[in-house]
Amino acid sequence: MKLKLLLGGLALAAAIAGPALAQDSVKLGFITKFPVPFFATMENAAKAYAAANPGVEIIYGQGTSATDIEGQIAQIESMVTQGVQGIALTPVDPTVAPALDKAIAQGVKIVLMDNNIPDWKGLTSLATTDNYAAGVLAGQYLKSVLKAGDTLGILEGVPGVPALDDRVNGMLEGLKGVEVKVVGRAGTNCTEELGINVAQDLLTANPDLKAIYAACGPPAAGAAQAIKNAGIASDAIVLVGFDFCCGEAEALTAGIEDATVAQFPAKMAELGVDALVKAIRGDEVPILIDSGAALVTKDTMSQFQ
Repeated sequence: MKLKLLLGGLALAAAIAGPALAQDSVKLGFITKFPVPFFATMENAAKAYAAANPGVEIIYGQGTSATDIEGQIAQIESMVTQGVQGIALTPVDPTVAPALDKAIAQGVKIVLMDNNIPDWKGLTSLATTDNYAAGVLAGQYLKSVLKAGDTLGILEGVPGVPALDDRVNGMLEGLKGVEVKVVGRAGTNCTEELGINVAQDLLTANPDLKAIYAACGPPAAGAAQAIKNAGIASDAIVLVGFDFCCGEAEALTAGIEDATVAQFPAKMAELGVDALVKAIRGDEVPILIDSGAALVTKDTMSQFQ
């Protein structure tokens, strides 16, 4: 489905939901990880939802980086102090769970978005991409363009974060059936700078490297820059990313990046906030809400912009 249609659907769905939801005012917190376009899109979608539902008040917060654990904990505590009835958040790390437990003890409902906290039982719902299945899409694409004996370097996101690990493990599952050798893998904290550095190290250590997979958008753009800096022809190496953000459109247009996996952050935010509002008002909501994913190439990217 085209992202434009999803955004249009967001406004329509919120408008339809408005009269039904206007019965009781609710106050929510909405916390995203760090400042990149993906999370800005999520916040804008939440703002659109609130605008279409006058009874919904949302307080917004965002961390400074993919590892800003203390910042997210402080935001959770602040929002509880401000009297929110629920918090929708993209958890930066499982160690924020105790802060969420304290919020729940004060009657606050919690909806997670984008990634889960493994084995944590406090959530009301999880609105997310099935990151493992989305990673499989990337792996299947790599399988279609690589052959036995080819080499692959992996730019991980933040090792230990389940959603990001799933993107790598899913990719490896999708790649099964072709004996590709993984010659290196390292974390990037989902930053472009570390993406450049890790990709440069991979290219230096493996002059005949055939493919790079990046589990986040900024490192994918960083890998594209590293390939360009090394003077490697775009058809000499395959680059596959994840997120379709943060410079990936330019890399696809230039022919340096071959494919990426698009998530639907606006839909994810809409579904997450809607589930939180309904739960606060006493309605039953599903524990897992899949917001979908799709493979994007240069030929199809216009459908997702």
